[in-house]
Amino acid sequence: MDKVKFGIIGVGNMGSVHLGFFQNGQVANGVCTAIADVNPEKLAAARKNSPGAYVCYDSGEELIDKAGVDAVLLAVPHYSHPPLAERAFRRGLHVLCEKPAGVYTKQVKEMNMSADKSGKLFTLMYNQRTNPLYKKMHEIVAEGGIGEIRRVNWLITNWFRTQYYYDSGAWRATWRGEGGGVLMNQCPHQLDLLQWICGMMPEKVRAFCHFGKWHDIETEDDVTAYLTFPNGATGAFITSTADAPGTNRFEILGSKGKLVCEKDVLTYSRSDVDLQDFLKREKDGFRAPEFTVQAFPLEGENPQHVGILNNFANAILGTEPLYVDGREGLRCVELIDAMLLSAWENAEVTLPIDDEYYYKKLSEHIAVSRVKEGKDILIDNSGSYGGTH
Repeated sequence: MDKVKFGIIGVGNMGSVHLGFFQNGQVANGVCTAIADVNPEKLAAARKNSPGAYVCYDSGEELIDKAGVDAVLLAVPHYSHPPLAERAFRRGLHVLCEKPAGVYTKQVKEMNMSADKSGKLFTLMYNQRTNPLYKKMHEIVAEGGIGEIRRVNWLITNWFRTQYYYDSGAWRATWRGEGGGVLMNQCPHQLDLLQWICGMMPEKVRAFCHFGKWHDIETEDDVTAYLTFPNGATGAFITSTADAPGTNRFEILGSKGKLVCEKDVLTYSRSDVDLQDFLKREKDGFRAPEFTVQAFPLEGENPQHVGILNNFANAILGTEPLYVDGREGLRCVELIDAMLLSAWENAEVTLPIDDEYYYKKLSEHIAVSRVKEGKDILIDNSGSYGGTH
């Protein structure tokens, strides 16, 4: 094939952005030949805002079965990601899925097994992995540039959301429609980056999730989590959609240095001595090790969503390796589920979690999830991605 034929399932806020990338010629080796949405108003809006020679379908299932595409891009509510992905894999299609991979680990594992059986390419829209600052952090940690990790902290509260935002979709911030709040909607990129950059998952989580603390919603809008890693390192992850002005500060302290990413600058402090050895042997009670400090501003290519789309198309054509393995999406979902479970149980949770038990607890919340009035509203979400957000 000369170009990969894509079908976009879901042309709401994010799906319509992806459609624009194709129609503007930003995906060099891909073309959108089909779109689908269960809401005819969204299909009409897509036709108006990004016209093109693509066929419209009333459902993702119909597109998968009839459109004759090579790959699908899933931009639908979270619960629908795994079943649509599995259907696409059974039809021999490649799959690009928006974050998160799913809502609960049981369904994500089933999706991953379908990907394995199909032999097709599977990726996730982890566009923040294309950010040069996070790529640099990943590189420094992997090369041992800060020694062994001792502490990991991420304070990420710079995505203030109004009540209007939550009221813009009947599915938003409900257990039945979204499966979570700030963790499930805003934080998947950060939780993915945390484990990807550190090169390890936490082994224990103790989280305090406040449900509807600041907004009239039933899911979490304010979270503080304490993390314990297999090597003894500890950390904190703090997030909210009600802080203004918010903060985005990610820091990793190691035995030989520290990385701090904030305001589009990565600061790298490095020492030639081991911190633990120094504190044991130094005879001056107040002297700290000496460090060299280097700053890396955000510069160079930062392709974000377009970068993932182009990589996926090129990987299907066999011209470059796939950048993000979609199966890695399980890790983020497991962290989210562990935090919610910890709050529900008021206890520390050990990873990996019990898939069936978490699904049972989630089902209990779904059973009493309220039905929201109104219909979905298309809102401008251009400020919610890109950079280091």
